Amino acid sequence: MLKILINAYACSPGMGSEPGMAWNWVSNLAKFCELYIITEGEFREKIEEVVPTLEQGKNMHFYYNPVSEEIRKMCWNQGDWRFYKYYREWQWKTYLMAKDICSKEKIDVLHQLNMIGFREPGYLWKLSKENGVSFVWGPIGGLKQFPTAYLQGAGLKMKLFNRLKNILNIWQLKHDKRVNEAFRTAKLLVSSIPDSYHAIKKYKGKESIIIPETGCFLSEDIPTDRFDEKEFHIMWVGKFDFRKQLPLALRAVAISDNPNIVLDIYGSGSDENIASVKNLIDSLGITDKVVWHGNQPNDVVMNAMRKSQLFFFTSVSEDTSTVVLEAVSNRLPVLCFNACGMAAVIDDKVGRKVSLSNPIQSAKDFARLINELEYDRTLLKRMSENCKQRQLELSWEEKAKTMVKWYEKGKML
Repeated sequence: MLKILINAYACSPGMGSEPGMAWNWVSNLAKFCELYIITEGEFREKIEEVVPTLEQGKNMHFYYNPVSEEIRKMCWNQGDWRFYKYYREWQWKTYLMAKDICSKEKIDVLHQLNMIGFREPGYLWKLSKENGVSFVWGPIGGLKQFPTAYLQGAGLKMKLFNRLKNILNIWQLKHDKRVNEAFRTAKLLVSSIPDSYHAIKKYKGKESIIIPETGCFLSEDIPTDRFDEKEFHIMWVGKFDFRKQLPLALRAVAISDNPNIVLDIYGSGSDENIASVKNLIDSLGITDKVVWHGNQPNDVVMNAMRKSQLFFFTSVSEDTSTVVLEAVSNRLPVLCFNACGMAAVIDDKVGRKVSLSNPIQSAKDFARLINELEYDRTLLKRMSENCKQRQLELSWEEKAKTMVKWYEKGKML
């Protein structure tokens, strides 16, 4: 059995986003490998509660490198650039811990797993150069460009931030010393989405394999009779930040002018964002079509997915969102953009996609598809049934098996 040392800053059972992604990777890889996992430790209690209950738990050895609560808040406050200074320091301490582990265990592969953004490659590549152990990096994300047409309506600060971020992403990919060292040293590069693959190929001249960073769970049969209900529940989940484009979703619902539609919103944001969204709902005249659920535990969101008729995902700039794969796992058809990670995981068998254009056109395109899907309930049932096969194709266990095969190849290179 291969011994893999994994760097996973954020890792936790029972969560979405980066913590849930890392947990699902390691808990499935542990079925086939012995893992030595270095993580930050914010979710240590959850980890230590769940690991003993898993058959593969005996192959999961966790090491904690904790930071202060203040730094944790910076981490989850997207846009707080101060975090990167502390994150880099965390990566150096993790390198020292990894070096110590390697002195005691015969590690076969060093894997930089998460956070997936390419800007911080950690230092496992340095350890690989020192001890000759194969270095794997990925899934690598953060390489997509924000589509600037969707900055319409944003404040000056938001516009400048995203335009500058687009420029800095390319500059850092081309010129950052540690990023370059990590790319040069890696025996295997894993891209999270096609955008990452093309950027790595274009700017680094390197090949990579594409494995979306998140995966599906295999669900038991979920009844499809909910699609026969007259009231058509569309589910939207996410933070109220600009890239999620909640206002676009609201405008699409207004344009659809369909009396059967109810938009269920799960998530929250700053007081300013919430007030802005509520004002928009009032101005669009759709107060009676929107239900606010706020932030809810993951199990509540999963249960709601099994009762909804359509999952509406309007983000224009992220890798493969966990919540989209959760919708497929719960056999809920998806309506989204043909962009980012969604382009690779959602096909016509389980959903519908709209091409990026501009916010006005996109709202019209989404409204048309909402009405078509609301009208054709038989099609929705078929999409829901098709999710079963898509789950198998995108399952966490299949991803783990694929990664192990590449570990074995990488170890022999």
